[in-house]
Amino acid sequence: MKKVILLGALSLFLVNCSKKAEAPVAEKVQPDTAVTTEKTVDTLNAKSFCYMGVTGKDTVFVSIDDNLGTITGKMATKNSEKDSNKGELSGFKSGDTLKLTYEFASEGKSGNKNDIYFLQTKDGLSEGIGERDPETGTKYANESKIKYSGGRTLKPADCNLVAKALQ
Repeated sequence: MKKVILLGALSLFLVNCSKKAEAPVAEKVQPDTAVTTEKTVDTLNAKSFCYMGVTGKDTVFVSIDDNLGTITGKMATKNSEKDSNKGELSGFKSGDTLKLTYEFASEGKSGNKNDIYFLQTKDGLSEGIGERDPETGTKYANESKIKYSGGRTLKPADCNLVAKALQ
């Protein structure tokens, strides 16, 4: 019996040694068919937007720079029947709302301040209308009651045209 087991083991050994080792077949890598030409978006520099709104004979020009939610800019209102005003905008972006302070000169007097909120959409800016604080007269009394319909609507405009009007 020992001879049969020894002979069987020896024959298995010889059969395994005589087989050629199969070389592993490398998987063929298919190139990705999706084109990866994503446009690089610069999210760190300020983004500039220009707007203009016309109501009757009155025109509003706004230039805004959005630097990661911190807003700066300029605004000018050219009125046909009363004094025009021109000044600086500063504030921040909260969701799609620009919460700004407008510091301007009007009627020969500089240093005037007024809070002004705009709802920013793909179509432009809608000015917020709301009750003013009776003490200051410049701030909104209740931000939650500001309505963005019925106010001035500003549409995107050529920044060269707006820059000339803001000079």
